[in-house]
Amino acid sequence: MSTTLTPRQIVAELDKYIVGQQDAKRMVAIAMRNRWRRQQLPEHLREEVAPKNIIMIGPTGVGKTEIARRLAKLCASPFIKVEATKYTEVGYVGRDVESMIRDLMETGVSMVRAEQNELVRAQADAKAEERLLDLLLPGSRPGAQSGGPHRPEASPGYAGGAAGGNGAIDVTPAQHDGASQPDATREKFRNLWRGGRLDDREVEMEVEVSQGPQMEIMSMPGMEQMGGQFKDMFSKIFPGKRKRRHFKVKEAYELLLQEESERLIDQEKVVEIARERVEQTGIVFLDEIDKIAAPDSSQRGGADVSRQGVQRDILPIVEGSTVSTKYGAVRTDHILFIAAGAFHFSKPSDLMPELQGRFPLRVELKALNKEDFLRILTEPHNALTIQYTALLATEGLDVDFSPEALEEIASFAEETNKQTENIGARRLYTIMEKILAELSFNAPDMYGHKMTVDPNYVRSQLKDVQVDADLSRFIL
Repeated sequence: MSTTLTPRQIVAELDKYIVGQQDAKRMVAIAMRNRWRRQQLPEHLREEVAPKNIIMIGPTGVGKTEIARRLAKLCASPFIKVEATKYTEVGYVGRDVESMIRDLMETGVSMVRAEQNELVRAQADAKAEERLLDLLLPGSRPGAQSGGPHRPEASPGYAGGAAGGNGAIDVTPAQHDGASQPDATREKFRNLWRGGRLDDREVEMEVEVSQGPQMEIMSMPGMEQMGGQFKDMFSKIFPGKRKRRHFKVKEAYELLLQEESERLIDQEKVVEIARERVEQTGIVFLDEIDKIAAPDSSQRGGADVSRQGVQRDILPIVEGSTVSTKYGAVRTDHILFIAAGAFHFSKPSDLMPELQGRFPLRVELKALNKEDFLRILTEPHNALTIQYTALLATEGLDVDFSPEALEEIASFAEETNKQTENIGARRLYTIMEKILAELSFNAPDMYGHKMTVDPNYVRSQLKDVQVDADLSRFIL
């Protein structure tokens, strides 16, 4: 699945959540549009067009990860964010680089399975509802033979307690011309279930319980794939057995819905679609790539051996290779890799020349200033001010931020980033939490109140850290 949005439309969508960084947005928008263009080519030429991988350069908190994550969500592409520093070269204890592709495949399968679940939802709903009514009223399905003991609380004419204890539920079947008593009772229970009045009743049903060894197999880092294969093997040797257990009606329905969905979905088709989507539209965001770039490639020994080794192991994945997963072999030739790093103590040219060549596009993201912080607080659809206002509104507290207060917050964020470590937009999280800490604590006791956050209130909440620069290093 590839997006049909134009680069201009993609940038407009990204603008809803990310402030500034137009160069980076344009670059990733072109990369995604090129995927659509590639799909329009003849097959013999389509295989020859390789993705143009990207390196984003910029300090932390300027939007590198958010651009990639929003892009993947916008295009419905399998996406995974990994840290380059958590991988080690072959021969060392730790995760091998191929595990990023296995994780991406897991993400793809989960995405496709969720989509398939939605497609069969109506059919699964109907089947799960009928099975639930069978549990509540054994033998009541039209044309069904009565099987098993009849539950006394489900018998026709039983008046059980209403869900939540609001009096009794009259389940005495209404007299309908031409309708049998079991059918009328079943419809009565159906209406009670749909009205939510049976959610807290209990039913007994069979569920599958796993058999065999319960211990972790091959749980050593780097051995996850082999461990998963052993688990699959043991699950076939020791198939799950079914056991009768008691559940609340609502819990039982969710279990039945899951079972029916799995029966209706072709699992092989799910894997096939997921593999195709991962290979053609998958995105791997490789963060902290600057941490594996050795500033001086002539150095040998120590951590540099591992850094160079990780680069060597990443190279074939980015170049295009075949990775074995539990869902089969996955080719990485057309997966888009977006690398990111601050590059404070190294530069992209410190990477291996072969790896540099596989990231032909580079874009620098700018550090944020006061104007950017002010826009971040007001423009995005998920702005912090909107989030906090909605959170406190759940307690009945109406909070409003004055424009002057937002300017004060933006100015303070810029100043703090200059005096301490520059952590970009993440500074706003700590400042906003500090400002609203007292309101958040007292909100349950302020139902119906309205509070306007003005510059004086902002300064009063930040006065301690504003005066003491050393304290701000710890607090903010």
